[in-house]
Amino acid sequence: MNSNSPSQTYIELSRGLVEKVARQLPQIQQAADWFAQTILAGRMVHVFGSGHSRIMVEEMWPRYGSFPGFNPIVELSLSFHNLVVGANGQRQAMFLENVSGLAERILRNFALDPRDTALVISSSGCNVVPIEMAEEFRRRNVSVVALVSRTHADASTSRRADGKKLTDFADLVLDTGAPVGDAMVKIDGLDTPVAPGSTLGGVLVVNAIKAEVAARLTAAGHPPKVLSAAAVVGSARATALFEAAYDEHAHRLARLYADSGRS
Repeated sequence: MNSNSPSQTYIELSRGLVEKVARQLPQIQQAADWFAQTILAGRMVHVFGSGHSRIMVEEMWPRYGSFPGFNPIVELSLSFHNLVVGANGQRQAMFLENVSGLAERILRNFALDPRDTALVISSSGCNVVPIEMAEEFRRRNVSVVALVSRTHADASTSRRADGKKLTDFADLVLDTGAPVGDAMVKIDGLDTPVAPGSTLGGVLVVNAIKAEVAARLTAAGHPPKVLSAAAVVGSARATALFEAAYDEHAHRLARLYADSGRS
């Protein structure tokens, strides 16, 4: 019997997630190589996640310590959880997450380019929309990095009729380290575990990639415009960085819209 309290157990298991992420440093550096090349080419890294995977998308950009070059694709219909039931409820979001063809409609908005890259995040890697997002990126010659919970994805059944998963359409696969079912803590007298780990593992992965990309951009003579707190850089510098970063994002995004539908 585990003598730790539930909170102690979660913290100990979380240390294990850190170790699992640390063992993927070569893959993290490979992803950073690709993403840095995309940003240096004036293009964007497309980041997609449905459900709670949108947390990792928003962690990548925009927030403190992040910088332009990433295109966060977050569909509210797939990730707006606050109302839970009723209009815009969770049942609808979970249904839409498995509607074939939605990914193609989303990407129809953008003029993609082989210099682009993509990060597609899905804990199970088994829902239709994230899988088809990766498939559509690959069809357009855009390299795909997938972020999944490996053990959970391996134990899960794809919602696609052909059984293919997100990992089948990825050029590189990264792992959050979370267990089957995501929840990590077992409580005496409760037959289902609580306290998921995929968000923690996922945030570790994406921020490790972000740090590596920043180093590569800086070494190439193009240091990124990092969203920074006034407490760190002063009010005037923080405001200037925010404005410059948002302008750069707009200019990069404009290229994605300029030729939409012509390819």
